[in-house]
Amino acid sequence: MAFIYVFLGGGLGSVVRYIISKSLKPYQFTFPWATFLANIFACILLGMLIAYVNKNNVSEAFKYTFIVGFCGGFSTFSTFSNDTFELFEQGNLFLAFLNIIMSIVLCLFCIYLGMKLIK
Repeated sequence: MAFIYVFLGGGLGSVVRYIISKSLKPYQFTFPWATFLANIFACILLGMLIAYVNKNNVSEAFKYTFIVGFCGGFSTFSTFSNDTFELFEQGNLFLAFLNIIMSIVLCLFCIYLGMKLIK
């Protein structure tokens, strides 16, 4: 059943991200504002949801639908940010910074690699 909740939440999150992208498309910004704003909104929402879950007794369905699914579909950057924040909270500064640097550098490289593999 968890897969269904993640699927539904992820679909909704993706649709919201798409709506943001489509609504900003006519402005033709040079800076990727749609992605940036989706990431910011998703991080705020994820933080709010985690705080809510920590204070309240919520169902697994709620967690899977909104935290894993919706926020994951809206932006995986929110999950990356939360994982890194947890490393900082646990005092794992080295791992937190390693996660930041490796994620950015390797993901940029993987974009390049993927493009080269298709050409």
